[in-house]
Amino acid sequence: MTELTLEADISGPPETVFGLITDFGGQERWLSHSSSFRGTTLLSPGPVALGTRYRESDSFGTRNGTVTRFEPPARVTFHQPMTLRLHAGTIDVTVDYTLTPTAGSTHVRRVVTLGIPGPLRLVQPLLVRAFRTESARTLRALKAHADQPAQTA
Repeated sequence: MTELTLEADISGPPETVFGLITDFGGQERWLSHSSSFRGTTLLSPGPVALGTRYRESDSFGTRNGTVTRFEPPARVTFHQPMTLRLHAGTIDVTVDYTLTPTAGSTHVRRVVTLGIPGPLRLVQPLLVRAFRTESARTLRALKAHADQPAQTA
């Protein structure tokens, strides 16, 4: 297993940051599309909660995810195995967010755990780099959105 850990201090209370992370329908307000993220399709009805299922597809494959831990506003975990195109295998992906209140902000710790199957070990450095890049982009986008001053009407 490979573990990628990124951290950031984000303006606002944990409730606000947690809400942004778990609002699959509103993710595109703060997270633009990339080669690794083209949006999230909710497969379960209702608001995101423990057991919610979703799907994310990109040019490399499809992640069929489930919310496996849901402790608002402190922690949320997504298990999203990625089935690669061309029957290249499945990467076991878990994304865990831990939110800790600090003075006037929220400390966000994002840990991505990757289980890369044997046949893909030769390209593991490339896969890890791609996941690290996308994870950093996601955390930067979350921070940039949450750190914006409140818009007045």
